[in-house]
Amino acid sequence: MIEELRIRDLGVITDATLPLGPGLSVVTGETGAGKTMVVTAVGLLLGARSDAGAVRSGAKSASAEARLLLDPGHAAVERAVEAGGDAEEYDGGTQLMLARTVGADGRSRAFVGGRSAPVGVLAELGESLVVVHGQSDQIRLKGAVAQRQALDRFAGTDLAATLTEYQELYGHWKSIQAELDTLRGEARERLREAESLAVALNEIDDVDPQPGEDESLKAEAVKLANVEELRIAAAAAHEALISEEFGETADATTLIDSAKRALDQVSEHDEALAGAAARLAEIGFLINDIAGELSSYQASLDSEGPERLSEIEERRAALAKLIRKYAPSIDEVLEWAAASRTRLDELQDDSSRIEALDAEVTAAESTLRRQAARISKSRSKAAKDLSARVSAELTALAMADATLVIEVDSQGQLGPHGVDDISFLLQPHSGAPARPLGKGASGGELSRVMLAIEVVLAAVDPVPTFVFDEVDAGVGGRAAVEIGRRLAMLARHVQVLVVTHLPQVAAFADQHIRVTKTSVRGSDGKTATGFTSSDVQLLDDEERVKELARMLAGQEDSESARAHAQELLDDAKLLPQQA
Repeated sequence: MIEELRIRDLGVITDATLPLGPGLSVVTGETGAGKTMVVTAVGLLLGARSDAGAVRSGAKSASAEARLLLDPGHAAVERAVEAGGDAEEYDGGTQLMLARTVGADGRSRAFVGGRSAPVGVLAELGESLVVVHGQSDQIRLKGAVAQRQALDRFAGTDLAATLTEYQELYGHWKSIQAELDTLRGEARERLREAESLAVALNEIDDVDPQPGEDESLKAEAVKLANVEELRIAAAAAHEALISEEFGETADATTLIDSAKRALDQVSEHDEALAGAAARLAEIGFLINDIAGELSSYQASLDSEGPERLSEIEERRAALAKLIRKYAPSIDEVLEWAAASRTRLDELQDDSSRIEALDAEVTAAESTLRRQAARISKSRSKAAKDLSARVSAELTALAMADATLVIEVDSQGQLGPHGVDDISFLLQPHSGAPARPLGKGASGGELSRVMLAIEVVLAAVDPVPTFVFDEVDAGVGGRAAVEIGRRLAMLARHVQVLVVTHLPQVAAFADQHIRVTKTSVRGSDGKTATGFTSSDVQLLDDEERVKELARMLAGQEDSESARAHAQELLDDAKLLPQQA
C-alpha cells in the first residue's frame, strides 16, 4: 500500500504530504482547491504522460513522491531491484520509494528506489501496484486480456486447476506441432542433407581409418626415410657393445667383464668392492639386453624396404584427403563420422517420425478441445454469477437499469488460455445495446461501474491500491450512502483512495484528508495577486465533523449542520459492511 504521498508545485499545491494508511482514505475540499491534483500525482507515479501545464505557476518543476510498503516477494519489488533501485526491509515488509519530476519545459524524470529509471519502469510497476478509476482511458479492465484474467480469478480454483492442466498439454501440443511442421516443410532439405552425409560416410568407410593412424604412419615414414643412417648407427652401437672385431680395444662387454672378475678376486676382503662387482654384473646383463635389441632392430630395418615406404605414403595421402574434407585429425574424422551416422539414422527415419507425430498431434488436439470445452463451461457459469453480482451492486449505486453483460464466445481457435473470447459490456437499460466498458457512459457512471466490479472482485484481485475519482458524480441521497458503503467494503481487502465532494461518502473514511486553498493578496492586504496555493491536512474527529458540515450546508459553524454531520459519521459506523 501507499504509506505516504508528497506533492510539490503541482497545480495549486505548493508542498503537501498525504499520510495514507490501510482502509479507506478520502480527499475533500472546495472546488478548485486542487483535489484532483492528488489523482494527477498518482498518475505521474504510474508513468502517465507528463504535462508542463500542471507545474505550478512560477515554479521550475513539479514533483510527486510516494513511499510504499509491500510484501517482500511482491513482483514490483523484484522489478524495482532489476531496474537498479534499492528496497529496504521495514516493519515486516519491504519499503519502496517512487518519484517523478516534471519540468516547466515539459521534461520528465523518474526515480525508482532512489535511482534514476526510465518512465516506462514506473508504468510497469504501476500495473501491479495501483489502479486508478476516473477517466475512460484509465479503466483497468478495458482490455480483453485483463477481462479474461479477472473472470478466471473470479471462477476460482476449479477453473485454475483445469486451466493449468490445459496449458501444460497446450505447450506440448505446440512443440510437437512445430516439429511436425519442420519435418514436413524441410523434407527436401533434409533429403539433400541425408544424401550428402551418405556420400561422406561411404568415402570414410572406403578408407577405413583407424584411431591415431595418421600419427603412427607419420612416425613410420620418418623412420623409413632415414633407414640407412639408422642401420649404420645401430650396427656401430652393437659392435661397440659385444663385437670381438671392434678394433684394437676390447668391446664394452669384455671390459665390463674384466672389471667384474678383478673385483671378484678381492671382494671377500671388502664389502664395498663386493657391491661394486655386483653392480658391474647388472651392467653386463643390461648391455647384453641392449645388444640383443639392436640386433633385432637391424633385422627389422633389413625387412623394410622402399616398397613399404611407398605404401605408407599412399595411405597417408588417403588419410590427408579425409582430414582436409572433414576434420583436423583422423580421430576427429572418426568422431564426426559417428555423429553423422546418428544424424543420418534420424533423417532416414523421417517418414515414420512424421506419421507418429501426426497421430500424436491429432490425439493431443482432441484432448485439448475437450479440456477447452470444460474451461468454457466454467467461464460461462462464472460469467453469469459475476454479471448478476455486479448488476446488483449497480442497482444500489443509482444505476438500477444498468446491467453488466459478460460474453463468453467459445468459437475461437485453440490458444494458451482456451478458445474463449471474453468481453465485458455495459447495458445502460433494458432494450439498449450492450457496449464495451468506457463507451457510452459518463465518467461518474463509469467509475460506479468499476466500483461495482472491484467490490465483487476484491477478494480475488491482487492489486493493493485503488484510486477513485468522480465515482460520486451526479448522485446524492441514498445512492451516495451506498457508494460510501461499497467503498468501505472494498477497503476491507485493499487500500482505497477516493476524491469526493459528497459528505455521505466521506463519512465512511478511515482517514479524511482536506485540501484547502488560499489566495495570496498584495502588500495592501486587499488586492488579489492572482496566485493561489493549497494545503493538505489530515483531519481528527472534531475537524471531520466541521468539514462534513461544510460539505453538507456550506456552514461549518452551524450547529444543525454539525449535528447532521455527526449523525452521518455515527450511521457510517453502524451500517453493515455487507450489501
